Amino acid sequence: MGVVTLKDVAKVAGVSYATVSRALSGSPEIGESTRKRVVRICEEMGYTPNSVARSMVMKRTNIIGLIVTSIDNPFMSEMTAHLEIYARKCGYNLMVCNSSYDLNLEKEVFSLLMGRKVDGIILIPVGNESYDSLKNLTAQVPTVFIGENMLDLPENYVSVDNTNGMQQATEYLYSLGHRSILYLGAREKSMTHQLRVDGYLNACKKLGIEPNVIRNSDPRSSFRVGYALAKAHFETPFSETAILCAADTLAIGVIQAAYEKGIRIPRDLSLMGFDNISFSALPPIDLTTVNQPKQELAVAALDMLINRIKKPEASHTKTILSPSLVIRNSCRAIGD
Repeated sequence: MGVVTLKDVAKVAGVSYATVSRALSGSPEIGESTRKRVVRICEEMGYTPNSVARSMVMKRTNIIGLIVTSIDNPFMSEMTAHLEIYARKCGYNLMVCNSSYDLNLEKEVFSLLMGRKVDGIILIPVGNESYDSLKNLTAQVPTVFIGENMLDLPENYVSVDNTNGMQQATEYLYSLGHRSILYLGAREKSMTHQLRVDGYLNACKKLGIEPNVIRNSDPRSSFRVGYALAKAHFETPFSETAILCAADTLAIGVIQAAYEKGIRIPRDLSLMGFDNISFSALPPIDLTTVNQPKQELAVAALDMLINRIKKPEASHTKTILSPSLVIRNSCRAIGD
């Protein structure tokens, strides 16, 4: 059996093609009993509306494109879930693409989504260079950046206050008596991560402690990267009493490296992350971290994008949300 069409439904229902079309569009010209019978027959026959044809008539697809760097990153997958749920509440479907931390692929999938005539695009960018790479495309379709702070660039974006969040984290470790705090995972080509390390450095200066930063040359902040960086660090004598990670995924990698080295967390070494991914709350991890309000970020980004879709000539807007500390059991006070 081929694809079921409106004509097939009309034949089974014993009505005209136009009647089926009006029944499915909710036209007041069709009685309720007829509409229900047509809808029931459509469901029984497995009829799927031609969304392409409908979008040509309506001049919109009710589809929003989402580009993430990697869906297997827990932060990205959780953000995608929040975006998808809220998009449906707002009457939109989500089409998700991975950029795989590749600027060329990011541009390619952005163009692909434009070709599919999505109403707008939400982008979690590869990094600082994404703006210049995409600015000729973002000028043609409503776009909102999420997660990356675009500062004063003429783009719409929603982000968390990364600098403040990392300042809070550093000050919390200081309040526990830590004076030697290692920052692990700073990434050069991400404004988000630059703002985070800035928060750490600002706090160190304010508190009068010596900063110590291990940088990450990989575009990913993954478990694997955190494990590799920590394992290399643990191979030589170290004096830090606490490690502050640029992301929770890095911190989970540190936990594995510490376990293999016989370093007990938090007894021998306190550990903090950033993001508050769901894995962080698992009892074996129990990570103290900085919470990014992912649901709030998703809602703010979608509201901003939908407003942009409805008012394409509106000025660019930005929203910066406040982070908060989530205290668990991966840190201890010096002397306890």
